[in-house]
Amino acid sequence: MAYVVTDACVKCKYTDCVEVCPVDCFREGPNFLAIDPDECIDCSLCVAECPVGAIYPEEDVPAGQEAYIQLNAELAKTWPSIVNRIAPPADHADWAEVKDKLRYLER
Repeated sequence: MAYVVTDACVKCKYTDCVEVCPVDCFREGPNFLAIDPDECIDCSLCVAECPVGAIYPEEDVPAGQEAYIQLNAELAKTWPSIVNRIAPPADHADWAEVKDKLRYLER
């Protein structure tokens, strides 16, 4: 079982979580982060670091967001690793409370 980045991360892309990951399993896309499920060790350190509550254990992904389980696995295969915190997008605060953002995810 791995942790999964979900809807709240789309267009917010805070990277506080990547600095605490002991196995560097985060991958960076244009406006979203993904967790490589093959590298995640289920330590849960990233959960508390996410300011928008976007990270869940796979078995606790909110109803309606189950597609993010497969999406994290798929995107982690092609996106580069990210291990250092970077500034979020300039408009991140505008997106923090928006729901159902999957259509805005850039691959």
